[in-house]
Amino acid sequence: MASSKKTGKASASKSQGLVLWLGIALLVLVLDQFTKVLVLGAFQLGDSTPITSFFNLVRVHNHGAAFSFLAGAGGWQRWFFTGIGVAAAIFMVWMLRAHPGQKLFSLAISLILGGAIGNVIDRLLHGYVIDFLDFYWGAWHFPAFNVADAGISVGAALLIVDEILRVRRGR
Repeated sequence: MASSKKTGKASASKSQGLVLWLGIALLVLVLDQFTKVLVLGAFQLGDSTPITSFFNLVRVHNHGAAFSFLAGAGGWQRWFFTGIGVAAAIFMVWMLRAHPGQKLFSLAISLILGGAIGNVIDRLLHGYVIDFLDFYWGAWHFPAFNVADAGISVGAALLIVDEILRVRRGR
């Protein structure tokens, strides 16, 4: 009887953890889509509004992947990157279910998951990803990105930190 109570508590705790992590992913997704709707309503393709001496709000359509990889590939890349995004999202949900107690790891996966789904939605709705954050120094511009990309990047950095900490704990 005590064993079944422990199993029930562990299962409930695991479910609560999964809900938290999926909630964070949903927050990233909603913020991403909301900001993109604002950009679509306020900017025409190619518009740019200076905000600071190193940052503009712009409207750019990325038909490729990160840094416009394969942007000019003829259209097949839309479905290829959509498929990769869907497969990655399924894998990330599985990872969150398997490791809800690993806080830093699960936070990282949640940020990446929300960003990945945000960009998949863009590809399905528009055929491209809407980018609007343009940071620059002098004449050099970092490739424009969006909230989904920021979630993916921060999540990837947190995965690296999590792994470094895991290796150090193993010593």
